[in-house]
Amino acid sequence: MISPLATGTYVGLGAAAAAGLAAGGFAYASLWPGSRIFGEALIAPARPGELALTFDDGPNATWTPRLLDSLASHDVRATFFLLGSRAAAQPELVRRIAAAGHVIGNHSWSHRNLARTRANVVRDELSRTSAALEQITGEAVRFFRPPFAARRPVVFRIARAMGLEPVLLNAMTSDWKEPSTERIAGALAKQIDRLYKRGRAANIVLHDGGHLDTNANREPSVAAATALIERYKATHRFVTLDAWC
Repeated sequence: MISPLATGTYVGLGAAAAAGLAAGGFAYASLWPGSRIFGEALIAPARPGELALTFDDGPNATWTPRLLDSLASHDVRATFFLLGSRAAAQPELVRRIAAAGHVIGNHSWSHRNLARTRANVVRDELSRTSAALEQITGEAVRFFRPPFAARRPVVFRIARAMGLEPVLLNAMTSDWKEPSTERIAGALAKQIDRLYKRGRAANIVLHDGGHLDTNANREPSVAAATALIERYKATHRFVTLDAWC
């Protein structure tokens, strides 16, 4: 069903064209990281030179520990958006993330597309995850990133009612399927430099896990994170997301 406002917009267009625009508009509003049509979210402030490394879809038994070792060796803190189902299966690893001073966020229980999920299921996905993370770490969960960045207004309303701040992003590449560390790091560096010139901080997404594969190979992503730290540690400041709130 098309809303009355949308219907008025499409007067004079053919049915197929109107349907295409409606679908395209929904896709932009629900999936494009910079869109505010379906609600405000934390992306990055006007603080050029600040970089927030964030990692989605973990924890991963093989690659999350290696990532933690690399971050520790460079004295960098990051933000980890964990899947509740994976966290519940690996509580010791979650505790290790928290003990190292990293921020832990909610990435839903099972990585559903929440833009197309019933409100009661969205609520369950978020509440189960926060409960699991808080039980494991003893700390309240403050941030929520929707899987695929997919949302609609009720998703953000539910999150905020639970005390969760929605988070999106402004620097990402297809690291979950790209085998080349150099291409991942190079693509992100271009975005970071562009954001710096525009006077913005960078909210960088990489993946230490995989929602389809518990044992996904994340060597390129972990190596790319290390490469970015080595490239920017002398000129930029690495922060966790709570520095922007």
